[in-house]
Amino acid sequence: MHPNTDVHDFDFKVKHAINFLEEGNKVKISVIFKGREMAYTEQGQELLERFIEKLNEVAKVESPIKIEGKNMTTILVPQSKKGKKTNK
Repeated sequence: MHPNTDVHDFDFKVKHAINFLEEGNKVKISVIFKGREMAYTEQGQELLERFIEKLNEVAKVESPIKIEGKNMTTILVPQSKKGKKTNK
């Protein structure tokens, strides 16, 4: 994603992330800054925080938001399903 990602694109990525998490996979979300976008790191952080809020029912944060070069990333893991055991 980029700091100025559109609402529709954001929602589309949230739906895909939910699918990955429901399958038991981790999800890494990145905001990539190009050129002068580095001046808007606050927007990138707000975008990632909104993403985390949308997924708080199915995921928890494994690694907090951090900036690595021109990328801002976080990793989410599926929440454990308590009480869901299968019988043979």
